[in-house]
Amino acid sequence: MSQLSTTPKPRRNVELALLVLALAVGIGANMMVGVDKEKAFDSDFWFQSSLLAVAALVFHAVLRFRAKYADPVILPLVVALNGLGLAMIHRLDAPGDDTGNNQLRWTLIAMAVAIAVIWFLKDHRILRRFTFISLAASALLLILPLVPGISAGEILGARVWIRLGPMTFQPGEVAKITLAIFFAGYLSSNRDLILLAGRKIGPLQFPRFKDMGPMITAWLVSIGVLIFQRDLGSSVLFFGLFIVMIYVATSRISWVVIGVGLILGGGFVASNVFSHVQLRIDGWLNAFTPEVYDRSPGGSGQIVQGLFGMANGGLVGTGLGQGRPDLVPFANSDMIIASLGEELGLIGLFAVVLMYLLFFTRGFRAALGTRDAFGKLLACGLSFAVALQCFVVIGGVTRLIPLTGLTTPFLAAGGSSLLANWIIVGLLLLISHTARAPVNTTPLPPAKDPAKAPNATGIDTPTEAVKHL
Repeated sequence: MSQLSTTPKPRRNVELALLVLALAVGIGANMMVGVDKEKAFDSDFWFQSSLLAVAALVFHAVLRFRAKYADPVILPLVVALNGLGLAMIHRLDAPGDDTGNNQLRWTLIAMAVAIAVIWFLKDHRILRRFTFISLAASALLLILPLVPGISAGEILGARVWIRLGPMTFQPGEVAKITLAIFFAGYLSSNRDLILLAGRKIGPLQFPRFKDMGPMITAWLVSIGVLIFQRDLGSSVLFFGLFIVMIYVATSRISWVVIGVGLILGGGFVASNVFSHVQLRIDGWLNAFTPEVYDRSPGGSGQIVQGLFGMANGGLVGTGLGQGRPDLVPFANSDMIIASLGEELGLIGLFAVVLMYLLFFTRGFRAALGTRDAFGKLLACGLSFAVALQCFVVIGGVTRLIPLTGLTTPFLAAGGSSLLANWIIVGLLLLISHTARAPVNTTPLPPAKDPAKAPNATGIDTPTEAVKHL
């Protein structure tokens, strides 16, 4: 009979308690918005709250059956963030506007897809088989917005959407997942090749030029997104994702040095060649200059209004429903952080940032705990993708860096972003389940053919694990 070296606890009851608290945050915020609109506890409130609660509890029940050792903190954190986003979007809806209900529909769809990922995938290591298929899928997803017939054309200066009947979808949001799968599969299989000795310059060991092919490819992809789709945010996200994953795989700072050099070089050229990049940088540096503020397109009015709104919120905020975030363009999408900062104040905004920080750290913890190289890289890449997206968005809204147009994960209005980020949640929960599940360490009886004998501990190496799937 098998014996286990450790007996970790599933912690699903802890998750349930935290989930109740998370639902209280989201539903409570929606209730406060309803009080301000004199529609508290109406049929819409109960219908929306019930749908969110049922979806969250169904997700929890699926984890009890399919991934009972998954991290107990990830799901409650995401439900709280999603609930806050729903409340703020509903609060910003103008009369006759259906953005809040549309966001709720996308939330239910995204959670259903994440549940399907957990239910049918079962083991994240299966994805390693699709390393190069993921690369092809990434290329297809990035090209789709440029294909005549399905392209939604240029919207707000960028060509990143496709049209599916009456709605639009941003394939690049899903591409960050397929790229992470490709990078994790490629780097876990070719780490030794990449680590071959190259030229040493001072304390840094640089790779051989022929081993830099993947990095050059990633750089060209990010530049291609910038040139053809005019999307500065996605360009930074894709290349930053690869830099971090290759550093985690090799532990060589030289890759970071090369990557930063390529980013600075590409950024310098882009700022001098592409007008939309020039306008973004000028709007960042000279935001309070009157001619820059009033310029159209590429003016800084959106950034400045967001800053004034957050300043108006002060330390504790004006209260949900009591501010004027509607004065800021795209207050429910690009600038939702500014909207929350005005009505929840600095303390509330810090609480939101802390929830994101906890989410990232739980994802990195899953990466540290899992026993296969592919899972480590995938969890690290997916967690960093969300972290980098948050940094780029919040940094742009607070004028730390140029505004890029990326959406705030789980908070901002946008179905494609919500769908992609909930899929990331499903994958992280699967990886954390593998990391925390008990390991069978019972020695196996010797095989007749020593060449076919498994390792003595009964724990698969990453390569063996994939072969057994």
